Amino acid sequence: MDRLSNTVRPYAWGSTTAIPALLGVAPTGEPQAEMWMGAHPGAPSRITRTGPATAPDATPGTPQTPTEQPLTDVIAADPVGELGPAAVEKFGPRLPFLLKLLAAGAPLSLQVHPDLAQAQQGYADEERRSVPIDAPHRTYKDANHKPELICALTPFDGLCGFRRPIEAAETMEALGVDSLKPYADLLRAHPEEDALREVLTAILTADPAQMAETVTAAAAAAERLGGAYAPYARIAHHFPGDAGVIAAMLLNYVRLQPGEALFLGAGVPHAYLDGLGVEIMANSDNVLRCGLTPKHIDVPELLRIVRFEATDPGILRPEASPSGEELYETPVDEFRLSRFDLSAGGDPVDLTAATPQILLCTAGAPRTGDLGLVPGDSVFVPAGEKAEVSGTGTLFRATVVA
Repeated sequence: MDRLSNTVRPYAWGSTTAIPALLGVAPTGEPQAEMWMGAHPGAPSRITRTGPATAPDATPGTPQTPTEQPLTDVIAADPVGELGPAAVEKFGPRLPFLLKLLAAGAPLSLQVHPDLAQAQQGYADEERRSVPIDAPHRTYKDANHKPELICALTPFDGLCGFRRPIEAAETMEALGVDSLKPYADLLRAHPEEDALREVLTAILTADPAQMAETVTAAAAAAERLGGAYAPYARIAHHFPGDAGVIAAMLLNYVRLQPGEALFLGAGVPHAYLDGLGVEIMANSDNVLRCGLTPKHIDVPELLRIVRFEATDPGILRPEASPSGEELYETPVDEFRLSRFDLSAGGDPVDLTAATPQILLCTAGAPRTGDLGLVPGDSVFVPAGEKAEVSGTGTLFRATVVA
């Protein structure tokens, strides 16, 4: 197995302290939003290897020096050896998931992800129209879907899925802002799907100047009322005048406690607001934004993708097995996330599997093979390689269902 060297992405919404605190290093003063673990081409993890992938032009039999190289290159050189035949047959010659430490110090954009058919259709359409892959108005960066799971390491706040229309109407009415009354009336007057669609459409297509006034008034009222309304004031503090502040009132507010998780499927609007967590997702960049962002919002395509149905956010708690593995059940095969809470004197746990794995330490000092781990350390375990963990601490295990 191989210790990973990972990139931390400095997105503006990132916490300046959460990831450094976990890693036991001094903050830099700059936001540190996400630490990526995996083989995403945007920031692949790096491992030290000796072998053909290190020097493909080397003369056979020539001794090679171990060198650090991207995990993408290692997998490309021997996909079956690294990922296993079952995973390659099911997902192709690539690692189908991306694991992250995510530290939100400010709200992320309000967003949804397409299902697989929608992603394939949207990507093909933009390719046909020759929309540059890096264009600001490009929506589909690949042809894959992006289900994701977030597991809290600290108390973690987010928005997930639509509330019942009447609940959203009551929130808007309680703020006492006249310009919110038409939205509340629509929410009360129509069937659920129609009400949610009409109101979200109206919010996103409203006159920007008038919407900015509505948001300012709503934020002041939310600040005054406090309690359940306080999150909207905090969101507006970061995104003054943004229509996403009003759109957020249509969604369920959720606070996860450490160890609890949320699964975000296709078409479900959501936003992470604050906290540190372990996130895993299918290896895709497809995001359609609804607000809380300066980036492009493709309203017609967004309305095609969003599922206009009120849902329970469905907080997940792990199911424990006799081996001590605590599994977060999800309906997708691209990733499988579980957790081990290891105790001193416990028997070693065998994690050997026919699929590729990434192991992430978030607490304590567990050991895997010859490697001692501290919080923030991660390792890549190729398919079929012996993997055994022991010691004390918390270890997350990411793999696939193949």
